[in-house]
Amino acid sequence: MVKRYGDFTAVDGIDLDVRHGECFGFLGPNGAGKTTTMRMLACLAPRDAGELRVLGLDPAREPRALKALLGVVAQDTTLDLELSVRRNLLVYARYFDIPRAEAARRADELLALMSLSDRAGDAVERLSGGMRRRLQIARALINRPRMVLLDEPTTGLDPQARHSVWERLRLLRAAGATLVLTTHYMDEAAQLCDRLVIMDHGRIVRAGTPAELVAAEVGREVLELRVAPPEAPAVLERLGDGMRGHELDGDLLLVFGDDAEDLVGRLRGHDASVTLQAVRPAGLEDVFLRITGRRLRD
Repeated sequence: MVKRYGDFTAVDGIDLDVRHGECFGFLGPNGAGKTTTMRMLACLAPRDAGELRVLGLDPAREPRALKALLGVVAQDTTLDLELSVRRNLLVYARYFDIPRAEAARRADELLALMSLSDRAGDAVERLSGGMRRRLQIARALINRPRMVLLDEPTTGLDPQARHSVWERLRLLRAAGATLVLTTHYMDEAAQLCDRLVIMDHGRIVRAGTPAELVAAEVGREVLELRVAPPEAPAVLERLGDGMRGHELDGDLLLVFGDDAEDLVGRLRGHDASVTLQAVRPAGLEDVFLRITGRRLRD
């Protein structure tokens, strides 16, 4: 699948499948093509080449039928600030021709699911950021979608609000919904995603489960060492084949491997000035930075 904007190729020939009932994630730096891909899935941007089926439908040919089966949670808050919390759900239900009585029943169920029942009559502008995000997810579920697309669902939320949103998303997945999300939070991807892809420059560069990617790319453990850059080659030579890989960022040397105790033992007695800063389990963030680099993207 390909998407171009003039001479710029935002999505450059990606190939993937999402399974029914799973949570599937897109990771990548800014400009990697994640949001553009989500827009094509949501019938908001036409593809320029390739095949695309969402729930068995072609977004280009059957957008109205597909939109009735989707729930979309955009990156930006798109709630109606002039309406109350409950009215946001009721008005949105009209777009799907849901009868008034049924819409009212679904609205009350969703407010309970998102722990917003006691705020049903409040104006949206009185809600916290976490409450607004939960309301936006609730609104996306009013049509009982078979697939929910979530573009950075917890950006800007504090840890408590993020965990609250995660718990609601787990409940949706347990009820059989298929979730597709983008996120910049590696812990979020590790917590929620059954499978994921890492995108960079419009292409998929890695795919798998979070655990598979960590095991394949960096191993089980990471040593964080402080070392003068000129001494780094000697340190790496001493570590030898005990490493799975390494990264040097200024005076911070990250060493990846499966046996941290062995790696630490190889450093004993080394003359170079090396400070062991931390030994920790490897994670998805290590994979992400190793594949896409540490340079800031705008």
